[in-house]
Amino acid sequence: MIRVLVAEDQRILRESLVALLELQDGIEVVASAETGDAAVTEALRHEPDVAVLDIELPGIDGLTVATRLRELLPGCRALILTGVGRPGHLRRAGAAKVSGFLLKDTPLRELVEAVRKVAGGGRVIDPNLAYAALDLPASPLGEREAEVLRLTAQGYEPREVAAELSLSYGTVRNYLASAVTKLNARNRVEAINLATEAGWI
Repeated sequence: MIRVLVAEDQRILRESLVALLELQDGIEVVASAETGDAAVTEALRHEPDVAVLDIELPGIDGLTVATRLRELLPGCRALILTGVGRPGHLRRAGAAKVSGFLLKDTPLRELVEAVRKVAGGGRVIDPNLAYAALDLPASPLGEREAEVLRLTAQGYEPREVAAELSLSYGTVRNYLASAVTKLNARNRVEAINLATEAGWI
């Protein structure tokens, strides 16, 4: 039996995914979550074989959840779902060592096959995203700069980012300033827009 966790912030989609996966032979949904933090908590509690994660979860995003689960629960493999096919996200997914990366409009049959393949140790990547990612330049942002910019994009103030990442307020401001400079942006709002469009955060 493949034990699955589903993390998706939109209730209708989350409940639909859970119901559809529960109908499949050999698959059991052991937990669901609507935020990134809850996904980590539920995964540690239920120890699923596969975590199906929305890339844009509230709080910590799906790729950050995948990274944390790889550290805290090595037996759990991550399958990322995204509504927007930004090839830059695929690069982030590669860095997070996720096992699968699919669009949300993937047919159910393919999603189920992906869950089974990932559970068996394989990898599944949307082929169109894979080809598009080959043409993208690498992100100029360092890991911390990207993390700070990502949280800022989610509405966190610099002091809240500092608390979330256990950094000083001054360090967060420095990371924001360097991100703006590296992206040749006029301000942090433009930096967030540029980095989001490129799939770097």
